[in-house]
Amino acid sequence: MRGGGAYDGTWNVVFATTKGNCSSGFKVPFQVAGNRVSSAGGGRVSGTVNRGGAVAVNVSVGASKARGGGRLVGTSGAGSWSGIITGDHCSGTWQATRG
Repeated sequence: MRGGGAYDGTWNVVFATTKGNCSSGFKVPFQVAGNRVSSAGGGRVSGTVNRGGAVAVNVSVGASKARGGGRLVGTSGAGSWSGIITGDHCSGTWQATRG
């Protein structure tokens, strides 16, 4: 694809906890440009997205760190994550919408 990636833009990502004693509903905005994922504010984000929409990211906010993977399709996305959030080992799912 010429002139940028199919997933370029700001993505609003909401994390839900399914395992562990961590709060759900944490939001981190991501910025996608080409095949790179970075922060759009609210923490440090690094990662990649391929042409098929498969995404892998690392997120850190303060002392909390998580990594996740999943897929972007059109203007939405979903996947899973795991990490250490304020000292607790947690994991769960994430959902994203391009806004």
